[in-house]
Amino acid sequence: MLILASKSPRRRELLSLLTTEFEIDVSDAHEPEFSGGEVSSYVRELACIKAREVARRHPGDTVIGADTVVAFDGEVLGKPRNEEHARAMLTAMSGGVQKVYTGVCVIHNGREYTDAVCTEVIFRDLSKAEIDAYVATGECMDKAGAYGIQGGAGEFVSHIAGDYFNVIGLPMKRLSEMLEEIR
Repeated sequence: MLILASKSPRRRELLSLLTTEFEIDVSDAHEPEFSGGEVSSYVRELACIKAREVARRHPGDTVIGADTVVAFDGEVLGKPRNEEHARAMLTAMSGGVQKVYTGVCVIHNGREYTDAVCTEVIFRDLSKAEIDAYVATGECMDKAGAYGIQGGAGEFVSHIAGDYFNVIGLPMKRLSEMLEEIR
């Protein structure tokens, strides 16, 4: 059985584009804060922490763990703590280039297959009113970088270079390749 170690409804929707044959088991493992180094290594490790914890409960199954962060101006942005934090993130990224990293870990027959995918996203200049209106929707609160490209913040994006699905939270092309490797 294929197990997705994530509570993200977006990851669930994306994985269902590849297969409907999977279950959800949410990891409650502790996720360490970013303490420097390569962002791609950090997200791979977070994905593996989640996948390992769930794989212990599902020996013999294939487990997928994933984690997404946004890197901007030398800082790693996870989910906002509150609305003020969300406004600060969006204001900082206005008119700028950010990198969205998703780490993926697939555990199959005791072996780990890991990777990280990076997508560049450029926001157009945003007004305070646009940011306030978006934050008021609440959509930003459970998303890395305080925005969902597939939702209302899609209109903030002037350019994307890389995997669109990665920005949503699951790099579909790379995950599909990883699953093919283990079959």
